[in-house]
Amino acid sequence: MALDVPYRSIPDMFLKRVAATPDRHAFAHPGPDDSPVWLTWAQVSQRAKAIAAGLHGLGVGQEDPVAILANTRLEWVLADFGIMCASGATTTVYPTTEPQDATYILADSGSKVLFAENPDQAAKIAGAELPALAHVVLFDGASDPSAAVPQLTLAELEEQGAGRLAEDPELIDRLVAGIGPEHLATLIYTSGTTGRPKGVELLHGGWCWEGVAQEAMGLLREDDLQYLWLPLSHSFGKTLLCGTTHVGMPTYVDGRVDKLVELLSVVRPTLMCGAPRVFEKVYNKAVTTARDAGGAKAKIFAWAVAVGKEKVALEQAGKPLPGGLKLKYTVAEKLVFSKLQARLGGQMRVLVSGAAPLSPDIATFFAAANLPISEGYGLTESSAGNFVNPPGAIRIGTVGKAMGDLECRIDTDGEILIKGRPVMRGYHNLPEETSAAFTEDGFFRTGDIGSLDDDGYLRITDRKKDLVKTSGGKYVAPSHIEGMFKATCPYISQAVVIGQARNYCTMLVTLDPDAIAGWAAGTPLEGRPYAEIVASPQAQAMVEEYVAQLNSKLNRWETIKKVTILPRDLTIEDGEITPSLKIKRRGVESSFAAEIDKMYEGSLAEI
Repeated sequence: MALDVPYRSIPDMFLKRVAATPDRHAFAHPGPDDSPVWLTWAQVSQRAKAIAAGLHGLGVGQEDPVAILANTRLEWVLADFGIMCASGATTTVYPTTEPQDATYILADSGSKVLFAENPDQAAKIAGAELPALAHVVLFDGASDPSAAVPQLTLAELEEQGAGRLAEDPELIDRLVAGIGPEHLATLIYTSGTTGRPKGVELLHGGWCWEGVAQEAMGLLREDDLQYLWLPLSHSFGKTLLCGTTHVGMPTYVDGRVDKLVELLSVVRPTLMCGAPRVFEKVYNKAVTTARDAGGAKAKIFAWAVAVGKEKVALEQAGKPLPGGLKLKYTVAEKLVFSKLQARLGGQMRVLVSGAAPLSPDIATFFAAANLPISEGYGLTESSAGNFVNPPGAIRIGTVGKAMGDLECRIDTDGEILIKGRPVMRGYHNLPEETSAAFTEDGFFRTGDIGSLDDDGYLRITDRKKDLVKTSGGKYVAPSHIEGMFKATCPYISQAVVIGQARNYCTMLVTLDPDAIAGWAAGTPLEGRPYAEIVASPQAQAMVEEYVAQLNSKLNRWETIKKVTILPRDLTIEDGEITPSLKIKRRGVESSFAAEIDKMYEGSLAEI
């Protein structure tokens, strides 16, 4: 049945939300003491309209690209709504993007205006040939009167826009009336695990569909409180903004990831979405803290987890819980799990994981702690939200059911194909790549391998292009093995399986600095630098012990024969992970080619 979407565009949805609940809390930002400072929907509207009128005065018209180069913060949200209400199209640029790539995105998109977080971000385009770029607007810092591209501050832009609205109060309403579902809303450049970023053209109709579909799946409610820290440059963050606008729930916006765990207990959200790495860190902290405590505390923790997993296994099988197990779980929750729940604020109703695969073992651990994670799936090319596990009906190991009226079928080679309103118009200025991305009957080729069960739950096997074929002709799914290892070894930050055209599989790993410092405490390695700890024979032996545990669960051709601990973590800046924390395998293999070659020295036959 078709999903009813009662909006023509994002600004239509936004203005209807403002009219419905003008005095309700909309978005908050951290105050001087990090406590939330709230704006109402009416206040957000006033600022967004002023920004829109200011942009209109700078010459921004329908579908004109306007770029945002900044971290997740309130001003990002205001600028985005302003661009939408001016009938422009938001071009997103990650704040970690190198100057060369930032310049490429601005040039390829033809962005007319750039919102930059501060002078340092604005400096990324200094000296670049950008004929379309007419103005730079700064969130923070003073404008530079000598800049090659004229600069002004966000406050100055809002002041100019307010002046225009005083003269023409109906300006924004007229602009919004001219925007339809078929118009361009965003250009999001895929960070991509290979090659140059491609501009994905996403339309207003698809984003409005996303907002309605999230509520229909039971993910969002108007009485929720969301903690939004995800990069708004990423499609996952954008789709959450659309859901927030449709439902009207209050959202705390703060992209400082290093403050996340600390502020969860201050904000006390009911809803949080994240990439698996966040959940992995919480898991690692819980497990290593219990192990380090030792004695009775460690035994109680292990007992509670076992009880929780027994409960989850019965629930996943659709079987009732015996009375004795219910009683044991009540004790386990009081002694152990309540502390973990409190670390996440104590009010969490829904956790959502996306952007990369979540280990089923880690998902089981959170479900055991009565913090079930609704894993979802989608792509930038399809507005991020396509499948998700409905709260209360989660199937661990799957990415849930199709949202709304999205169509899905599995191709003959196992590739997942999707069709519907959230799917892109195409790749910007790349007609041949756009054509290749779709089947003859209009289904988008996701590049992922998977299967649908009888109830419509989707299981992802691997990225089609990430499947490794050993020289022995065996196929290996790296992300599956990597996820298993992250759940096996609580000290891991990243794991990368190597094996394409090789005669056996190896693995590069990085260790979590906090977890490994705790592991080293009370040993001769205590207080030593990270690189020294991970290079020690003791760390190598510890990791190899966990690899042996992993190998006991794998097929012979999948087993890891050698492992190397890297002296540093993978970084976005070195091209080894994307801003959404996906591994860029080519980047990793390039950065650590010597370490990989060493693991294959003298190898002749499959072991």
